[in-house]
Amino acid sequence: MDTLFLLAVVTVAIVLIFDYTNGFHDAANIVATVIASRAMTPAQAVIIVGAFEFLGPLLGGTAVANTIGKFVTLDGVAPILSLSILLCGLIGAIVWNLGTWYFGIPSSSSHALVGGLIGAVAVSVGADHVAWGFAELADGHLTGIVKVLAALFLSPLIGFWAGFLVHRLLSALLVAAKPAANSRLRGLQFITAAGLAFSHGANDAQKSMGILTLVLLLGGFIPSFEVPFWVMLSCATAITLGIMSGGWRIVRTLGFAIYRVRPIHALGSQLTSAAVIMAASLGGAPVSTTHVVATSIMGIGASERPRAVRWSKAKDIAITWLITIPGSAIVAIQTYALVHLFLGATP
Repeated sequence: MDTLFLLAVVTVAIVLIFDYTNGFHDAANIVATVIASRAMTPAQAVIIVGAFEFLGPLLGGTAVANTIGKFVTLDGVAPILSLSILLCGLIGAIVWNLGTWYFGIPSSSSHALVGGLIGAVAVSVGADHVAWGFAELADGHLTGIVKVLAALFLSPLIGFWAGFLVHRLLSALLVAAKPAANSRLRGLQFITAAGLAFSHGANDAQKSMGILTLVLLLGGFIPSFEVPFWVMLSCATAITLGIMSGGWRIVRTLGFAIYRVRPIHALGSQLTSAAVIMAASLGGAPVSTTHVVATSIMGIGASERPRAVRWSKAKDIAITWLITIPGSAIVAIQTYALVHLFLGATP
C-alpha cells in the first residue's frame, strides 16, 4: 500500500479519535448543570444532547472549520511530512484530553488542539509555518493564531459577564415566583440544553472538520479547502458518540464544585453558554465550551452570592487553562520525535 495513502488513513482515523475524545471530554460541560439541577436524568440528557449535538455540525456551517484549517501553513512541505506533523499534533491533543479527563479537570480541548499543532509544526518545519496573524492585526484584521487565541481568551470573560447579567434578569423576572416555579425552570432546560448541545456541535466538531479537510488537501486528495459532506457527517458522528459515552468525571466539578447550582442557575448558564458559543460559531471563532460554561457559572454565582463561589476551584481551573497549550505542545513535540524515529527520519 502506498505510504502516503496509509499515513492519510491513519491521520484521518486519529482526527476522528480526537473528535470522539473532544465529545467525551466535553460531555460534562453540556450536561453538568442539567443533572446538578435535577432537570433531567442522565439517560434523558444523553438522548436529547446526543440528538442536537449531531445536528450542530451538519447545520452550523463551516466558518470555524475554515479558521482552524488555515492557522498552520504547510504548503510546500512534503505530503508525508505534513501529514505526520498533523498526526503528532493531534496525538498531543488527545493525550492531554484523556489526562485531564482522568483527573476530572475541565480543561479545553480547543486549547489542546491549538497547542498540539503549534508544537508539532514549530519543531518540525519552523514557527514561520504557523499563521500567527500579527501582521494582519496591525492592519485591523483578525486571522490565524491571533484570531484563535482572541476567541479562546475573550469568550470566558464574555461568558462570565453574560452569566452575571442573565442571572440578574432572571432573578428580576422571578422575584415574586413561588417554589413551584422550579418545575417550569427544569422543563425549560430541555430547550436550553438542546440549544447548548447544538451550539457545541456547531463549534467543536468544526475544529475536527477543518483539520480533516486539511489532511485531504495536503495529501492531494482534494483540489481546494472545501469541507466535503462526508467529512461533516463523520465528525458529527464521532463527536456525538463521544458525547453519548460521557466523561462524567467532570460533572461534579462544573455542577457542584464551583457554585451550588439550582434550576434558575442552570437555565441561566445554558442560555448564556448557548448564545456565546453559537455567536462565535457564526463568526468563525473557535471557542472552548469548557471555558464558557465554567465562567458562566462563576458569573451567575458572583451575581447572587460572590462569597459562595468557590474561587479556589476557579483558580485551579484557570491554571489548567494556562498550561494546556504549552503542555499539549510538549506532548506533540515528543510524539513527533518518536514518529520520525519510527519512520527512519530525523526531526
